Amino acid sequence: MFDEIRWAVGRVLRSPARLRFLLADGPRTLWNLLRFLRTTVPKAAAALARIEMAARRIPDDRLREQALVSVEDKAYHVAGGCILATFLPKERARRYIDIVAPLETIYDYLDNLCDRHPEVDPRAYPVLHRALADALDPSAPLGDYYAAGPDGDDGGYLAGHVLATQAALRRIDGYEDLVPMFARAVAFYTDLQTFKHLPAGQREPACVAWYERNRTAFPHLEWYEFACAAGSNFQVYVPLFTLLAGEARGANAAYDAYFPPVAALHILLDAFIDQAEDREHGELNFAQCYPDETALVAGATALVRRAQVGFATLPEPYRHRFLLSVMALFYLTHPKVEAQGLDRSALHLLEAFTT
Repeated sequence: MFDEIRWAVGRVLRSPARLRFLLADGPRTLWNLLRFLRTTVPKAAAALARIEMAARRIPDDRLREQALVSVEDKAYHVAGGCILATFLPKERARRYIDIVAPLETIYDYLDNLCDRHPEVDPRAYPVLHRALADALDPSAPLGDYYAAGPDGDDGGYLAGHVLATQAALRRIDGYEDLVPMFARAVAFYTDLQTFKHLPAGQREPACVAWYERNRTAFPHLEWYEFACAAGSNFQVYVPLFTLLAGEARGANAAYDAYFPPVAALHILLDAFIDQAEDREHGELNFAQCYPDETALVAGATALVRRAQVGFATLPEPYRHRFLLSVMALFYLTHPKVEAQGLDRSALHLLEAFTT
């Protein structure tokens, strides 16, 4: 986690265009970025270190491998998910991280199982993802998440993260009001994971048909933008933040501000840096669904504008602009960008976030 973040920060400081972008909202963004790096990231890293120790104890070789890869290769997902903790008092920030770290680990571990495990049948996708629904509903009993595969003993790894998330949620007054919102977000996420991991030739038609069933509610999106939005987790994390920030009445507005625009941008950026990896593994990449780079930037620009409109309805909109800016800057400065020769395209895409 630290290596990727240090690399990105150094790259930003050496890139005039990225540095200008960082300072576009004033010097406070640099100050809050330093706070994030000095306070939030170490706490997230400590939580992830404990999770890695648990992953190493998984008895089954293949499950252990996917758990460790999800921790090691996607550590920045945990740090990014915790970014709003930067604006919380110390104790509330700790509570936020206590939820995000195990929950994000569930997201990433299940994604790896669906992407990389050789014996996960598509029928297993929705069964595995019941773990997310249960984690976000402390009244839910544990399920048999491996009932449809894959085989193997994970030593209680997945169930342990479900229980840890439930326990952390119970410590937050008023979490019950968010459970229906969480259920809606997880239902969309589970649908996406089910459809996008189908064999080539089946997955795109399945995603398009799924969007058509939801088009009325999201007429301004392309099918692949809707899929991106469903694949994010910020629509879960942001209502949690409002609760811990003492802004519970604004939880629905926060959900609407982030879903779909910020959520779609999140996964679009993730897809942008994963293009080579997805080609190698024959996976569906949503950034490559746009006709060309111009269309990609135009689509991102429209999403950014919608996000800014939503932020204006929330208390202290700057916090959310900060999240969006740092998210864009980190993804578009990630080592994968340079490794794939995508720097020019990344700077072009970064322009969408200056709207």
